[in-house]
Amino acid sequence: MKIAILNGPNLNLLGKREPALYGHQSFEDFFSTLVSRYPSITFSYFQSNVEGELINELHRVGFDYDGIIFNPGGYTHTSVAIGDAIAAIRTPVLEVHISNVHAREEFRRHSFVSPHAVGVLAGLGLQGYELALQWFLNRA
Repeated sequence: MKIAILNGPNLNLLGKREPALYGHQSFEDFFSTLVSRYPSITFSYFQSNVEGELINELHRVGFDYDGIIFNPGGYTHTSVAIGDAIAAIRTPVLEVHISNVHAREEFRRHSFVSPHAVGVLAGLGLQGYELALQWFLNRA
């Protein structure tokens, strides 16, 4: 099974950025644990603060991976282009957010990604990524 994990803007600062909201662990450390916990899965990981780079990565993995776990960060609420990119690919996308976006500012309650995703996990911290992975494993 091939799973791609994509993270959008500012998620490169996990462990440093607002730890009360996002926790103290870096994504790289979490990803290493995930890879060691699931040795039978081929993972790819991509993070960018640039919208076009995220779209290019969706296009790259969107036709031959079994699943994409995607945290678009702030682009969730602003990027029609990312939503369109997800609609254009075959690989199912699970949208993940570390914080509960519905309990935050009003503008964060709208997603241009959700209408094209197979599901959304929000507010479960980094565990949301692993729960998304479990969903893909259970449907295989």
